[in-house]
Amino acid sequence: MIDQATIARGVRELSAADPHVAEAVARVGTPEPRIRPAGFETLMSTIISQQLSTESAQAIKGRVVALLQGEVDPARLLREPDQSLRAAGLSFRKIEYIKGLAQAISEGSFAPDALQHLEDSSAIEALTRLRGFGRWSAEIYLMFSLGRRDIFPADDLALRIALGRLKRLPQKPTSAEARNLTAHWSPWRTVGSLFLWRFYRGAPD
Repeated sequence: MIDQATIARGVRELSAADPHVAEAVARVGTPEPRIRPAGFETLMSTIISQQLSTESAQAIKGRVVALLQGEVDPARLLREPDQSLRAAGLSFRKIEYIKGLAQAISEGSFAPDALQHLEDSSAIEALTRLRGFGRWSAEIYLMFSLGRRDIFPADDLALRIALGRLKRLPQKPTSAEARNLTAHWSPWRTVGSLFLWRFYRGAPD
């Protein structure tokens, strides 16, 4: 779990390794934890939230949970007609992804609980084999639900903008450049990512 004590330690390590981080921490402070439960409901929420604002995603998820009468598990989801899920605000594509996730769990071809026993790369590979889960979604799940300490979701636009500002670059780095620029943050790249999101919100352009 990436709790406040872990973040504090990580920020100290990052500040010692990178003077740009040390300078920025003095300006914007340390980030807060982002902890989500592991399992089907969070994975479903990840699909729901794709390409939506936080407010829209929360509203749709609330309607889906109400539709399921609070029984948010794969078997209950699979019994729900597509049209009911569509009326709750899900696109047919997202319904396909969510039901595919539920089917994979029900059939035993994907086991969320098994991810905690896998190395980061293997866990990401297992998640991205599911339709609807790209690398970014998998990395976010590892960070917030599995508490992995060394994840840097370089495809995140806000992270790359913040990193460009932090490093005083003329433009935001590419995903590959961002991974290279933060390689020396290992093994604290999850804390570095949390810090960059805070820096993105709190630092001037």
